Amino acid sequence: MTALVLEERGRLSLRPVDLPDALGPADVRIAIHTVGICGSDVHYYTHGKIGPFVVHAPMVLGHEASGVVTEVGATVTDLSVGDRVCMEPGVPDPNSRAAKLGLYNVDPAVTFWATPPVHGCLRPTVVHSAAYTYRLPDAVSFAQGAMVEPFAIGLQAATRARIQPGDVALVLGAGPIGMMVALAALAGGCARVIVTDRMLPKLDIIGAYDGIVAVPPDAVADHVADVTQGWGVDVVFEATGAAAVIAGLATHARPGGTVVLVGMPVDPVPVDIVSLQAKELRIETVFRYANMYPRAIALMASGKVDLTPLITATFPFAQSIAAFDRAVEARPSDVKLQITLP
Repeated sequence: MTALVLEERGRLSLRPVDLPDALGPADVRIAIHTVGICGSDVHYYTHGKIGPFVVHAPMVLGHEASGVVTEVGATVTDLSVGDRVCMEPGVPDPNSRAAKLGLYNVDPAVTFWATPPVHGCLRPTVVHSAAYTYRLPDAVSFAQGAMVEPFAIGLQAATRARIQPGDVALVLGAGPIGMMVALAALAGGCARVIVTDRMLPKLDIIGAYDGIVAVPPDAVADHVADVTQGWGVDVVFEATGAAAVIAGLATHARPGGTVVLVGMPVDPVPVDIVSLQAKELRIETVFRYANMYPRAIALMASGKVDLTPLITATFPFAQSIAAFDRAVEARPSDVKLQITLP
């Protein structure tokens, strides 16, 4: 089959690949319909690595996907041929200690699409575990279904924050994941979510949602002080991965508040530990998600969360390389770019 292959850092190709596709008894075969381009895909394309995850050999990209079930394994009972689905890209070892604790996202043995050396899903068909394949309600389109994966990260962050009803949150960064975090925090009980970013067009997009206030960086301090009477926000979500932003994490948090690290720096960054200690801030970290797909789908199907405004452009599979090159441009008005397969 033809797939989008990252041959090496900075070089993509659309070419035939020969990948194992035997259907196990607990698997389903899926015809891929829509795939979103994630920041991690772009990082692998431009940098060849993310932290310890390094591309050493050609790898098929893509992990945010929706599609249609075309075949089911012998023991699969909850999915049928023709079902519209989205897929959780990480499949853990069900017998691992992490999986038994419900922390399967940090299972060292997890196989996650488009994370070296595991191939991704930018190809016509995939074989995937039925346990990590989810039926899409009629109200959720294929395009929205491919947005479940990044929204699950937002829900993981909101859950790790332990939001209390009426909390005020600040999201640093209005990239796709920052926007997902903001919407998840709002759905999770925040009375108000403040989002800041240097790219004003992105602030215009996320600021159009009720309950979210978009503020440029130079106005954040005054806005937070005004909203919280100088006390500080209950939760700060860091969604940039930028060293300069991480250095100031404690600035806008209230004493005893929470900081959630969502953004993933390409390289290690310095952290001002004393400023965090001085407010006794609780620090949480996010790595992917666990048990968030059903919640994400339910929120989207209910109409409480609408991610459609965040889909900027859709490219046919034949233009996948052009789509990635546009993602590398990081246009201020772009949020999520998607690719559809024939």
